[in-house]
Parts: sequence; structure tokens; C-alpha cells
Amino acid sequence: MTQMPMGDYGAATERFVASWTAGVSERAAQAQALSERVADMSATADGADGAVRVTVAASGVLTDLRLDDRVLRWRPAEIAAEVLTVMRRAQGRLAAQVAEAAAETVGSDSETARAVVSSYERRFPEQPEDDRDDSGPEAGGRSDRR
Repeated sequence: MTQMPMGDYGAATERFVASWTAGVSERAAQAQALSERVADMSATADGADGAVRVTVAASGVLTDLRLDDRVLRWRPAEIAAEVLTVMRRAQGRLAAQVAEAAAETVGSDSETARAVVSSYERRFPEQPEDDRDDSGPEAGGRSDRR
């Protein structure tokens, strides 16, 4: 069978397919790098002048909780409330870390970055920092400061 010469069209098509395939492979590698970086992330926050310190994994799950002796003077409900507040603050820091990792791997303007960062912002909104100057309930109570 005789082949028809494709000339420049055949070579251009091959170059286009090779370029497209390379681009897809590169984006997949970048997305994998982002996934690995996010999986290794954690965020830490503290409250009540350091009486409560919480670390969360990239999933938002609590991975470490540190309480100092000052919490021994608090009521159990106050301890629980402070732990939850500080945990939410730590979770709220994850989106910024994910945004930074996305910018460095897939580019901040990419669809992947927008989707991943938006997911973190929705699940873990940024929380206000603890601006109290007390060290817990014994220094003026908690109920009026929430």
C-alpha cells in the first residue's frame, strides 16, 4: 500500500501530541508533589498565653495537645472550650500553608491550586488570634470572652 506523504502536517501533529503529553505529565508530577507536601503538613496554635497548645495534621485532625499546669485551676468546660478554640485556630492556619505549597508546585493561578486552597478555606476558615492578656479563667473568666 502506498502512503501519502503528510509533509509538515504530520510532523506538526507529532510535535503537538508530544508537547501535550509532556504538559500533562508535568502537571501530574506537580499535582503529585503538591499532594505529598500537603500530606506532610501540620499546624500548631496556642491560647491562654501558652497554657493550651494544639497541633493538627493536614486533615485537621488533632495530633498533639499540650496543657500546662495553669489549666488545673480551670473548670472542665473551660478547658474543653479553650482546646476547641485553639484547635480551630490551628486548622485555620492550614489554608495559608496549602496556598504556599500550591504556589510553589502547581502555580497559584492554576485550577488545581484554586480548587485545593478553596477546599481548605471552606473546611478550615481562618480564626482570630488570641488577643487576651490573661492566662485563663482565674484571670477574669472565660464566658464573657468568647
